[in-house]
Amino acid sequence: MKIIDCRNMACPAPVISVKKALEEHGELQVLLDNGAPRENVGRFARNRGFQVSEEQIETGAWALSITSDVNITTSCTSRDLNSGRVLLITSNCLGEGPEELGRLLMKNFIHTLLETRDQPTSILFLNSGIFLTTDGSDVLEALEKLKGMGVEILSCGLCLDFFGCKEKLRVGGTTNMLSTAENLLSAAQVIKL
Repeated sequence: MKIIDCRNMACPAPVISVKKALEEHGELQVLLDNGAPRENVGRFARNRGFQVSEEQIETGAWALSITSDVNITTSCTSRDLNSGRVLLITSNCLGEGPEELGRLLMKNFIHTLLETRDQPTSILFLNSGIFLTTDGSDVLEALEKLKGMGVEILSCGLCLDFFGCKEKLRVGGTTNMLSTAENLLSAAQVIKL
């Protein structure tokens, strides 16, 4: 089994390295830092039908064994094309104008999603949008309910790191730019707020 060392790599380099290695080798052992890199690589592999086992090898470092007899060329995308509606939220405010009004509008929008007939497949939070999924957000309960209804809630790992909020994430999971790009490109409809 091929071993690749992805420790100390910035997002999305670990996922891209694993993607390329899986295309060549089919099975891998990946050395990773704890946190977002481990979560992102594990999710990437699982979404493509691979088995993933994790073992902590030292403080803050993990080895992920990725195995499968699935043909990588037939399982290369995590979602089918036209997989649904994706909301891309890049701010904790909705619209232009006074920040206080923008925060209120965003809060009302997210709460209103619970009452709509058609739910998004995923909601992606980037830039200051990640503040909606972290400690102190007014919409955590609504997002948790959406998650319970089957809506995928994902926050940018790099953004969480940038704002020092990685440990403050309260709803959903983390994502990286490769997964974000795949989500957006495979969606039947993308709505940016």
